[in-house]
Amino acid sequence: MELNSLTNTPGARERRKRVGRGCGSGMGKTSCKGQKGQQSRKGHKHKLVFEGGQMPLVRRLPKRGFNNARFNAKALAVNLADLEKNFEAGAEITVESLAAKGFTDNKQPKIKILANGALTKKFTVKVPVSSAAKAKIEAAGGTVA
Repeated sequence: MELNSLTNTPGARERRKRVGRGCGSGMGKTSCKGQKGQQSRKGHKHKLVFEGGQMPLVRRLPKRGFNNARFNAKALAVNLADLEKNFEAGAEITVESLAAKGFTDNKQPKIKILANGALTKKFTVKVPVSSAAKAKIEAAGGTVA
């Protein structure tokens, strides 16, 4: 790279459009806003769905049905392999102990233990558990409360 090969990036030296500075500028009189009307006025801001006073499409279409997305809380899945790796034998597994290990931030209302992974340690589980995970925990000598 040499000094004679340096150039500006495209658009770096373009000046801003100075509107309303006389007819000779090409952007005088109405300042590129057309003739009269709401859009030509000072301080004009309109919503994205604004359609010039016509009833917007969002309001013209009927609202139908029920959407459960707001109320459908997903359960946080915790696998047996995660418990095996992060807890020592004989530990009591509760929502608070899972939060202390970083699995959840206590804002997650639902937690469920799933059966992925092998289990060799005994645990006392006080969290909802799938039926397959319950069988594996009890086979390893643990209890599910």
